[in-house]
Amino acid sequence: MSPALPDGDPAPPDGALPASAAVGADARRFGVYLHVPFCAVRCGYCDFNTYTATELGGGASLDAYASTALGEVALADRVLRDAGVPRRPVSTVFVGGGTPTLLPVDDLVRLLAGVRDTWGLAPGAEVTTEANPDSVTPEGLARLAAGGVTRVSFGMQSAVPHVLATLERTHDPARVPDVVRWARDAGLRVSLDLIYGTPGESLDDWRRSVEVALSTGVDHVSAYALVVEPGTRMAVQVRRGELTLPDEDDQATKYELVDDLLTAAGLRWYEVSNWARTPADASQHNLGYWRGDDWWGIGPGAHSHVGGVRWWNVKHPRAYADRLGRGLSPAAGRELVDAGTAQLERVMLGVRVAEGLPVADLEPAARAAVAGLVADGLVDGRAALGADGERRVVLTRRGRLLADAVVRALVV
Repeated sequence: MSPALPDGDPAPPDGALPASAAVGADARRFGVYLHVPFCAVRCGYCDFNTYTATELGGGASLDAYASTALGEVALADRVLRDAGVPRRPVSTVFVGGGTPTLLPVDDLVRLLAGVRDTWGLAPGAEVTTEANPDSVTPEGLARLAAGGVTRVSFGMQSAVPHVLATLERTHDPARVPDVVRWARDAGLRVSLDLIYGTPGESLDDWRRSVEVALSTGVDHVSAYALVVEPGTRMAVQVRRGELTLPDEDDQATKYELVDDLLTAAGLRWYEVSNWARTPADASQHNLGYWRGDDWWGIGPGAHSHVGGVRWWNVKHPRAYADRLGRGLSPAAGRELVDAGTAQLERVMLGVRVAEGLPVADLEPAARAAVAGLVADGLVDGRAALGADGERRVVLTRRGRLLADAVVRALVV
């Protein structure tokens, strides 16, 4: 079961945006997210909006999906132009899912060509696709690189067979070094995604996973704590007592371990759950989310944000294809982000990145709370005092573990 869509106002049938969406657009980067909702097998912990590749037909089928999604690209261009949003070259493209590489390579390249032909790509644009280790070949990765992909993010999750089995991941962990090598041979940057805190995962299991990831020589690692969402198979297993979740101390110890190992290997945290060898190796697309840039999400259930307007598409691929087929926007609802919500998000996202949040961006009452956060060891004192220039709220490692508490203290 994928999560419910947010509450919001009805979206206009034609997807029209208010004129306010164009204000200041020239100062914001523009990204595109392409959602591919297909997986070979649905993992028990996953609550993403995904479907097995054979269960859908018509315009929502695997074979027709690229053409359907390109229909939204054309609609997006029209909506932005009608709202007076200046046409900007795309800074980043992220193809997520699901397992995007279940689509034929030619369809993925055709989707990227549609984005490029519509808006153009900025010089040095980052174009990422997610992939499972068992869904790629050397030839396919080379064709993706030739088609404009610059980066691939592999869902490794773990190097330990029993952990992968609990997660219901189907790939052979021994394949990970091979796919990383194939991608690098194709000229692609590579990221590996890891999950810690799986029921039954020991600290040694987690250490092994991180060390295997590092042994591949990748320049980017994402490490996320497992969150068991209501409605998933794993949630049912936990409720029945078939699986036992680790406690918060276990999660914290594993976070500290991955931070130690990655830092020792020359990768630095740039966001609470992400580490990169250099700034160029960081996920520029995700940084766009964290910095409040504009992006258009293509696909069923995809979310978009342009100039303080946020909207989300209908979830089911059949409904998505039907609306586009009738010349309608697939948007199910939207909201105009008010000043209070914008400030909450500025703080919530700003403190998660290593560059931190300018103290000047805080409300006056919140600025007074910074000293207490420094005293509690949650915020770096030198950065808060402006020792290197502008005063900024930068999390310590303890602060990263308690980032939600820092946000609560800074939102008044």
